[in-house]
Amino acid sequence: MPIIQENPQTHPSSDKRFKMLTATMKRYQYSADALIEVLHQAQELFGYLEEDLLLYIAHSLKLPPSRVYGVATFYHFFSLKQKGAHTCVVCMGTACYVKGAANLLATLEQQYQVKIGETTADNQLSLVTARCLGACGIAPAVVVDGKVAGYQTADLVIHRVEECLHHGS
Repeated sequence: MPIIQENPQTHPSSDKRFKMLTATMKRYQYSADALIEVLHQAQELFGYLEEDLLLYIAHSLKLPPSRVYGVATFYHFFSLKQKGAHTCVVCMGTACYVKGAANLLATLEQQYQVKIGETTADNQLSLVTARCLGACGIAPAVVVDGKVAGYQTADLVIHRVEECLHHGS
């Protein structure tokens, strides 16, 4: 279990990102109502929300760790695991599912040896799902590195991911 000092304005680490996070909490006057904003800032600074970071936020905002963890796991935006250099999001909404989203996922899992919600061993690709992207008219839809693509087939999505992995976008 990490040691957290009694003063919420300091962290035992000399990592400057904690100082920046503390400044954010101070701006919100350490208000529990600012939890989502603080979590957003923490994820922006650290890339993901690891246990030590969640405990630090809970202690600083005087919240139970279960509440901080609950919020961090409820919202799709937050990640408790380090993300890959590239991200592929497959929409699993009704229209996308009916038009083959499950097949796209199976193909991606097999091609890149990665499970849903995880990152490849080389930290290059994270595979995630979304409940709905709001792109039902172009189902099945996939988002690769922030770019939405519709009418995807297994071959098309593999091609898009390969382009990102090898050419950066």
